[in-house]
Amino acid sequence: MGIGVFGGGFIAERSFRPNDRIRVNERIRAREIRVIDEEGAQLGVLQPFEAMKLARERGLDLVEISPTADPPVCKITDYGKYLYQESKRKHEARRHQKGSQLKEVKFRPSTAEHDYQVRKNQIVRFLGEGHKVKAMIFHRGREMAHQSVSRGKMDRLLKEVNEYALVELGPRMEANILMALLAPKKGAPAQAPAPPQQSQPKPQPSRPGQPSQEGTSG
Repeated sequence: MGIGVFGGGFIAERSFRPNDRIRVNERIRAREIRVIDEEGAQLGVLQPFEAMKLARERGLDLVEISPTADPPVCKITDYGKYLYQESKRKHEARRHQKGSQLKEVKFRPSTAEHDYQVRKNQIVRFLGEGHKVKAMIFHRGREMAHQSVSRGKMDRLLKEVNEYALVELGPRMEANILMALLAPKKGAPAQAPAPPQQSQPKPQPSRPGQPSQEGTSG
């Protein structure tokens, strides 16, 4: 956009190319518009030429940011800066969408407590990274006849990750798998619970002629 002439004055020269999907300055066709300034303050409902006069006085542009509203909403801002911020926002949204994956965490009805804690913390970590998680409990053979064990384990899991997860689907049986689909919960704590501590190895008994490792001092 070049130099715009308005009422004998000039709107600041812009070196950018107009975006056909965004109306700016003289391209705004509504009879009345709701105007906000560069700080987000409401300036009321004005006619476009009145709002353009305010924009010109500040060396800025009048940009239609919500054309479907009644009346349309326009903002007094730098058009080039507005395009940059919109491009950055869309890029971040695409990056977040691309980075989000569906993770799978598998259990068995007989999963030991330590392994259960490890897998639960994996779920919390995946949720904290913005991923969805499919929690699955696999059954084999006679385990299908004792699904109450798996139901109890799944109910416990969902209760313990409730602070971090929204249950989008399930829990339900699919063939021999009890599954639940979890999604990140907005406003959840950023940090996952600490992983279970490994038990410390017991001190080895000393050999004859060697001092014991317990109670020794430098």
